[in-house]
Amino acid sequence: MRIEDPLANQPLDCTTKGLSESLESTRTSDSVAPPLSLFSGDLYFPVAVLKHSAVMHNSNWMRKFTSASGISIAPHGKTTMAPDLFRLQLEDGAWAMTAATVNQVRVFRQFGVRRILLANQLVGTGSINWILGELMRYPDFEFYSLVDSIDGVKALVDACDTTGFPGRLNLLIEVGLKGGRAGARSLNSGLELARAIAQSPTLKLVGIEAFEGVFQLDSNADEAVDSLLEFLIALAQSCDNKGYFEDEIILTAGGSSYFDRVAETFLSVTLSKEVRIVLRSGCYLTHDNGMYQQLFDGLLARSTTAKSIGTGLRPALQIWAYVQSIPESGRIICSMGKRDCGSDAGVPVPVLWARPGETGPKGIPVGHNVVSLNDHHAFIDAPPDGPLHVGDLVGFGISHPCTTFDRWRALLVIDDDWNVSKVIRTYF
Repeated sequence: MRIEDPLANQPLDCTTKGLSESLESTRTSDSVAPPLSLFSGDLYFPVAVLKHSAVMHNSNWMRKFTSASGISIAPHGKTTMAPDLFRLQLEDGAWAMTAATVNQVRVFRQFGVRRILLANQLVGTGSINWILGELMRYPDFEFYSLVDSIDGVKALVDACDTTGFPGRLNLLIEVGLKGGRAGARSLNSGLELARAIAQSPTLKLVGIEAFEGVFQLDSNADEAVDSLLEFLIALAQSCDNKGYFEDEIILTAGGSSYFDRVAETFLSVTLSKEVRIVLRSGCYLTHDNGMYQQLFDGLLARSTTAKSIGTGLRPALQIWAYVQSIPESGRIICSMGKRDCGSDAGVPVPVLWARPGETGPKGIPVGHNVVSLNDHHAFIDAPPDGPLHVGDLVGFGISHPCTTFDRWRALLVIDDDWNVSKVIRTYF
């Protein structure tokens, strides 16, 4: 599978946030030469950076985890929407890429992705017809989608009939719990869907799906996750007993929070046909300094497989910005804000600082905390005797990579010497 950046040979310019004059005309197909230090003073801030060694470490860690567990992964591409990172994930053994919307599926197809799991309901005439058309145009394209209602099944059957679709559309029944997200809420409703799919000559039941991450911040998260997975397994066993599956059975859940629990639970299931367990974590590749670091600490405490791999996931994504004002003692204002990073799962964390012209960064002293964000300002409470001056640079770790990547059309890849080695594009 050859994954390409459609604009790899198109030079970047000043319309791309985070690119200075020294990086204009850079193409994502190029390496940056000569090396450009993050702290040379030549860049315009804020910038989003990816630590190359951390990304490679995380990709290798997940490859080891899935290999040791005997499971597959279809990373959620919505996290990065970056073909350079998709290529790495697929080269490291990803079974497929996961999308959340049909628009994302279309972008993935432009990259050259051949196997895509749409972890959502396929609804709407235009969206359904485009998928069916793409399947008819490209026989090597493998597509999987979710369904959780009879109305959804009927719409797909009607579209297949109207378009003359000659194949069979691969479907997984989504299950969910009350108060959660989409998904059939009972065993009976799930079996009704399975029966409707099995009776259609243009649809094919290939598995059962859930998303347990919706409960990740609940006070009773562990119990809710276990209940959801037990429900999924019960439906899979019932469908299997009734002969609704024809070939390999896909069981898939496992976002970036509880993929260890998903793997362990699904590995205990015995069905009449071969089972493919598919995780869908997307945030593992860059990890973070907030929500997912806390959740991963819990994962390491639970999972002997994860602990056996060695050093865990490392934060790879940072936003760097200038100290642009120290208007009063104990208050620092930096040149980044909500337009540059997500804050839906916690504010960014100051982790490093550097003085332009010096060789490398230092750790931020204890007591420096982001207390609020405006569009383009980060307000930091700081000790009055701290080391930061106006013009210094601060590196922020983030919480929840998904809502930071979508702020950037281009990110700078840096090596362990803090030199910019490459620029990658995103396609949000």
